[in-house]
Amino acid sequence: MEITTGFPTASSLRWRILRQAFLRRRSSEPDTQSQMGIKHISRKALQGFNMIPHHIVDDHLEEDSGSLSKINHLDGSKDTCACYMLPTGRAPKIFLYQRIHDRAELSDFEICSRYDIDNTGLVCHWPSEDVLAYFCLLHADMFRSKRVIELGSGYGLAGLVIATVTEASEVVISDGNPGVIDYIQRNICANAEAFDGTQVKALTLHWNLKDISTISNVFDVIVASDCTFFKEFHSALAQTVKCLLNPLGPSEALFFGPKRGDSLDNFLKEIKDIGLHYGITENYDAEVWKRHQRFLSGDDSWPNYEMDHCYPLLVRITL
Repeated sequence: MEITTGFPTASSLRWRILRQAFLRRRSSEPDTQSQMGIKHISRKALQGFNMIPHHIVDDHLEEDSGSLSKINHLDGSKDTCACYMLPTGRAPKIFLYQRIHDRAELSDFEICSRYDIDNTGLVCHWPSEDVLAYFCLLHADMFRSKRVIELGSGYGLAGLVIATVTEASEVVISDGNPGVIDYIQRNICANAEAFDGTQVKALTLHWNLKDISTISNVFDVIVASDCTFFKEFHSALAQTVKCLLNPLGPSEALFFGPKRGDSLDNFLKEIKDIGLHYGITENYDAEVWKRHQRFLSGDDSWPNYEMDHCYPLLVRITL
């Protein structure tokens, strides 16, 4: 039980965050005290690690809305478009359509209940995926001529980067949420000209799906970010990794995500229990580590940053 004071409690502030997610528009007179309190308890980053520079290009959204509206009838009024500038001459831009932050629909939660999935892919663009995408940019050779699948992709930034710059033979960008898949398909269509010879497709993939025989044992590389938070999915996720990896050649899964208490440890126990092997790397890139240290020092762009909940570790999983 929390002590009542003149200030909102942490739990009441978290309820207000949830309430804001349901509201379609903000009040004309925002609650300044609540906003300050929410900032105090939230670990959400304004820019994340920002490893790949990007900016909003809503004019691109308007130009494209006519043709893209045919894809599952997405409502452009709640969407925004970010342009990611890649440090490569092959395809210097990726356009990523996504929900405007801090907005959710009741239908999103109905879908979650129906399919026994979470809604994190629609909440926002998660910082770990930014780091995963950056890592893939720097290590393009490991994907060349390989069959790759991204799990729990959200809007699909990492998968799109792999498809654009690494010359992978195939990239499958998957998620269990059909609402997320709509956005992934939209983003694939928006960037199709940049894929060259790489085959790219969206796939609805539930980790609790028992029969995935059509794609079993075929992938050389699996990538995922921020997929180990919910412990109830750990066993199914571990089994999915084992099922998808190609046993006939060198294959591995790359997971990026924070420890978040004992959540990552519990997932890795599941990995070990089914006979898979793993290694953890804390400092895998000098620039990511530099920004991590800056956030720890109190950079205002990431309120309440702490390593356990915010810094993505690199986990490499093999058969």
